[in-house]
Amino acid sequence: MALPDSHLRAVPTVLTIAGSDPSGGAGIQADLKTFAAIGVYGGAVVSSITVQNTRGVERVEPLAPDLVREQIEAVLSDLAVSHVKIGMVGSAAVAEAIGRALRDFAGEVIYDPVLRASSGKSLFNANAMAALEEHLLGRATVLTPNLPEFGQLVGRLAPEAGAAALFQRFPRLRAVAITGGHDQAQPETVTDRLLCRPRPGEEMTALDRSHPRVATPNSHGTGCTFASAFAAYHQQCDDYRLAFTRAVDFVDHLLQASRDHWIGHGTGPLLHHLWQRKTD
Repeated sequence: MALPDSHLRAVPTVLTIAGSDPSGGAGIQADLKTFAAIGVYGGAVVSSITVQNTRGVERVEPLAPDLVREQIEAVLSDLAVSHVKIGMVGSAAVAEAIGRALRDFAGEVIYDPVLRASSGKSLFNANAMAALEEHLLGRATVLTPNLPEFGQLVGRLAPEAGAAALFQRFPRLRAVAITGGHDQAQPETVTDRLLCRPRPGEEMTALDRSHPRVATPNSHGTGCTFASAFAAYHQQCDDYRLAFTRAVDFVDHLLQASRDHWIGHGTGPLLHHLWQRKTD
């Protein structure tokens, strides 16, 4: 598409496709806050409407698949989308609609396989994993699961073996970033791990990023924020390892900056606007 004026520059866009959180802590709300804090332009396609707050998720209502598909097509046909971040989907039919809409998309697809809320409530029908594999996992270039989600994808395999299995099953996949906050074996430390597809003849190597576990009442939306930060930083640097380390540091800073604040009566959200204070 031609620019309206030759002296204007196209603005690269990161598009999030995710559920809506009316309390603002997770989903597309957290994604857009992350994009703005890091300094990239974000578009947003709503896949599901949720009824939730800091106490938990009351209801999940996936949108009509054709409505989700039309939102994606409207954005892709107009904006300079370089990266797509996918979060909560809601149903197999919506997963299929997303996959079809992204069939010809050649940019990065960062998929955060959100299957359960942090409260433990299922956000996706477990019987629809085949649809996830065909339409979302098969199109992703990067996966950002937490440890339980990684286990749902690869079973009891160790991280290196599990990532190798994913690389073999999904040819487009280039990197797997596993967030380690759920690892209770490390009560004082959190270790996040990046595994990239090795070049032919080379062995897979892991990049670990360890940091002290932050005691905080505000951790809602950390998975959404990490995946969105990874997408935003990768747009800026075009390097998986650098995007990973920057995304880890971004979330860690927000956890520390948010811990002394009160918002809501349950598990509070990250306060993304506090990131700006770090750079003042």
